[in-house]
Amino acid sequence: MNVLEHALQSGRPSLSEHDAKQFLSGFGINVCRETLVDAAVPDPVESAVAAAVSIGFPVVVKVSGTNLLHKTEVEGVALNLKSEAEVRDEARRLLRIPGCEGLLVQEMVKGDRELVCGLIRDQQLGPCLMFGLGGIFTEVLDDAVFRVAPITAAEATEILAGIRSAKILDAFRGQAPVDRQALAGILVALGNIGLQHEAIQAIDINPVKIRNDGTPVVVDALITLQPLA
Repeated sequence: MNVLEHALQSGRPSLSEHDAKQFLSGFGINVCRETLVDAAVPDPVESAVAAAVSIGFPVVVKVSGTNLLHKTEVEGVALNLKSEAEVRDEARRLLRIPGCEGLLVQEMVKGDRELVCGLIRDQQLGPCLMFGLGGIFTEVLDDAVFRVAPITAAEATEILAGIRSAKILDAFRGQAPVDRQALAGILVALGNIGLQHEAIQAIDINPVKIRNDGTPVVVDALITLQPLA
């Protein structure tokens, strides 16, 4: 049973961030390296430290919980942790957040550019795709393009060029241009997911960070579900 089937059978309204990334990875979408530490293990703090050492500093540590979908609202994200001591301190703090079921330890992806890719199921149109500026600029600048799924790789490339800030995909402050083929592949994959899995109501991948070498990598994702009739 995959993570989607398990969530549906459990009656959950969404996938956890870690499960969402595992699901997306199965469709060829590049996600960041990470380890989920269960809060119920004998020593979750030291397990988080061990995970950070294995991944390599700096790391991000996030709170994980079924009802903790918006982690920043509960101060549930600790960025750019550079030592075992910092991970240890933040892990203890995060474990005290109500509803915490675990800690998500992930690599701190370097890169200044953040994009958003998404899927929403419209009652009339069916699965629709979205691409635009990500991170804190998603709502502020409202620079996004929408298209009904499915799409081809060529159509995905057109979507990338359709945002007002498309120049951000070119070489940027000494960083390589974005790998457009890989980025377009994310949109194509999302369209296929929407067509294959009617139980998925929406997918929000924000941000897709762009590494300095131009590689897009998913560092946060939310998949919300709707019960099948």
